[in-house]
Amino acid sequence: MMKSEIINRNNFLKQIGFSGAALFAVMCAGGTMSSCQNESGVTPLAGDITLDLTASQYAALLKNGGYVVLSSQNVVVARTNTGTYAAVTLICSHEQQRQITYRTSEFYCTAHGARFDNSGKGLNSEGKKGLTVYQTSVSGNILTIKAS
Repeated sequence: MMKSEIINRNNFLKQIGFSGAALFAVMCAGGTMSSCQNESGVTPLAGDITLDLTASQYAALLKNGGYVVLSSQNVVVARTNTGTYAAVTLICSHEQQRQITYRTSEFYCTAHGARFDNSGKGLNSEGKKGLTVYQTSVSGNILTIKAS
C-alpha cells in the first residue's frame, strides 16, 4: 500500500467521524432524544387520571365504541364494544406521531395506518411494536386510569 493511500484513507475516516458527530448533534438539538421519555417516545403519566363520566366532555365514553383524547396527558380512552374501558398512549410506536384514535374496536394511528387491539398489541406491520396500555377501573361514575 502506498503512503498517499493511507493519508487519503485517514482523511476519509476523519471526515466520516466529523459528519457522524455533526449528525448526532443535530438529532439531539432537534428534540428526537429526550431524557423524559423511554425508548418508545412515551412519557410516563405523572399520576392517576380520574374522569367523571357524567361530565359532558366525556359523553363519548358512555356508548360502546366511543373515545376521548386527553391530549395534555397523551392518553386515548375508549369504551370497547364489550362495554369495558381501555386506555393507551396517544403516541404511536411506529413513528411517535400523536395520532392514535379509536375505530371499529381497535386503536388506529391516522398518520401511517398502524393498528392495535384493545390490549395494545399490534395488528399490522406498522403496529408491530404495540402501544403502552394503562390499567383502568370504574367506581360509580368515576373512571380511573392508573399511572403505573
